[in-house]
Amino acid sequence: MIQVALLARLEAKPGMEQEVADFLKSALPLAQSETGTVTWYAWQTGKSTFGIFDTFEAEEGREAHLSGPIAAALMANADRLLASPPVIEKLTVLAAK
Repeated sequence: MIQVALLARLEAKPGMEQEVADFLKSALPLAQSETGTVTWYAWQTGKSTFGIFDTFEAEEGREAHLSGPIAAALMANADRLLASPPVIEKLTVLAAK
């Protein structure tokens, strides 16, 4: 059962919107290989606002994801791609279908 989640909001630097979109799309295989990640979504709202929403059955999966290759790649590219540091929120899932 899904118990915890992450919501990351990303604001692309002007002119870097396509690179952020491409970066997020390229992370899908990494997310698929994470055994503790139940669902993983990359999304975009508006021209420069992007994000990731992912769910986990337990805190261990969430922590593994936060210390995994997607988070490392995001932080390594944040200064180049993002207008501000990513906002990452830890969520408790109250209900899910």
